[in-house]
Amino acid sequence: MCSTKTIFTRFYWLATFVLFGLAIATVCTYTPTEATMGPIQKIFYLHLPVAISTFLACLVCFIGSVGYAMKHDARWDRLAASAARVAVILCSVVLLTGMIWGRSAWGQWWTWSPRLTFSLVLWLLYVVYLMVRMSIESPQRRAVISAVYGIIAFLDVPLVYLSVRMLPDIHPGSVSLAPEMRLTLAAWFVPVLMLTAGLIATRYAIETQTDAQTPVDEAAAAAPGRFTWVGEVM
Repeated sequence: MCSTKTIFTRFYWLATFVLFGLAIATVCTYTPTEATMGPIQKIFYLHLPVAISTFLACLVCFIGSVGYAMKHDARWDRLAASAARVAVILCSVVLLTGMIWGRSAWGQWWTWSPRLTFSLVLWLLYVVYLMVRMSIESPQRRAVISAVYGIIAFLDVPLVYLSVRMLPDIHPGSVSLAPEMRLTLAAWFVPVLMLTAGLIATRYAIETQTDAQTPVDEAAAAAPGRFTWVGEVM
């Protein structure tokens, strides 16, 4: 018999995919085609919500890192690690959709504009975050180093957001949208944000289950004033 949590999880993912279907139908049948760029402009409705969701995933990683630095509770470290993985996935989508959009708008796949450069740096920072975690065997040392790194890495997020306003940039700082386009954008924001939250929660559950099934090192567990957790899967 399914538990309440299982039923909620299934309903949550079903609702997420249904909303994605509605968003795709909206952009294909309801949203007008932009006069200058044509159909390729419609990738914007995915690009912007995923970009905002990337920032939110980075924020969750930052909160988890600060939480571990203050509390030394492994739950905060698991939250930060889970959010970092999702941030890498989302930022990859941002970069890919941005390149597709840029090829049509600027005639080239990539340009070293401030926002694009800071976005690439953001992706690299969180990829390195995951690589650092994989390279450290000691659970406590891994958690401490990851917390410090996660706090520092988040500093690039405001740089990505403010780069267009602070520096000359080919990337548009804002886009004028017709009412139908704004409605379509809103329709995309909901499932993308739900997907982001769901992925972080799912990854956190996997991290928790893995830690619970992995034997704890007795010598580390005996150390006073320290929290011990081990085990991590990609």
